Amino acid sequence: MTLLPRYMKKIFLSLGIACMLLAIGSYGLHKWQMTYSTSYRLGRLIDVDAGSWSHLAFTAENGSNAFAYVKELVEKHSPRDAMTPGAERAAKWIQAQLVAQGVSAELDRFTDNTPNGKRDFVNVIARQGGQSKETIVLLSHFDTKSGIADDFQGANDSGSSTGLLIELARIIAKGHHRYSFLFGFMDGEECLVRYGPNDGLHGSRHLAAKLKRDGVNIKAVILTDMIGDRDLNILLPRNGTGWLRALALKAADATGDRAHISLYDGDILDDHQPFLDLGFPAVNLIDFTYGSTPGANDYWHTPEDTLDKISPESLTITGRIVTEMLNMLQDEKR
Repeated sequence: MTLLPRYMKKIFLSLGIACMLLAIGSYGLHKWQMTYSTSYRLGRLIDVDAGSWSHLAFTAENGSNAFAYVKELVEKHSPRDAMTPGAERAAKWIQAQLVAQGVSAELDRFTDNTPNGKRDFVNVIARQGGQSKETIVLLSHFDTKSGIADDFQGANDSGSSTGLLIELARIIAKGHHRYSFLFGFMDGEECLVRYGPNDGLHGSRHLAAKLKRDGVNIKAVILTDMIGDRDLNILLPRNGTGWLRALALKAADATGDRAHISLYDGDILDDHQPFLDLGFPAVNLIDFTYGSTPGANDYWHTPEDTLDKISPESLTITGRIVTEMLNMLQDEKR
């Protein structure tokens, strides 16, 4: 060991402290650059620039996963008519799939008026927090149309979008995001007699009213419905928020799926409508040409709506478009 004069010790000690501070500062800067949501610096919450959020991708593997969910739902829980034990079992099954993937999910039970008096319904609600409390709502319904057949599958309507939404929730839960997410699996979308204030859209009316009452800041509502059709032709109905319809087309351009989606110059009453009615921006991605020939819809609400009529490829295409919409929403300028 070599002894140094006292003044030399002070110099080296000062240099050492300076190097340590520089290293700590550099590490802090590196951590600030690398984090995807927020960092703590000097006890304060620091926002991170846009573009550092988790990028979402939906691959063929994800489409296969979504199809597997559809298959299990259809084979184990059909039919799933609202206000029946089948719907109750389906809701619990959906919740179980989400929880198994680490997604917080709950059963939201409520009572609503119907043509047959007051009846009980149950939505499945899952959430994923983001850097902001501003929320993107992703929707599907899981109930089937009543009175079709004792073994009615409803593979496309409502199985396809339910399987897709479970897989989307699984993917999103793994990342860090600018916005918070709410995944809503709606009960009672189908009407008993004719759509009206007390018939159909029960789950979405309940959820929209609750979010409005709670003052939740909604960035966008994106509904998917009947999107498993092997011959996929997604429509964007006129009763949808203009900028969200445009965003869906832009996303499809970016993913190379533009041939599978188009504007529809007509209204389609669906679970996005109660959100529109309360002033929330909402859009519906729906294939309403689900049939035996191009342009026909003769499989809809018939015993022909079976698992063999849908495909993992169509779920992949829809998943790609939706996830790209979410990426574009996250990356837009404030």
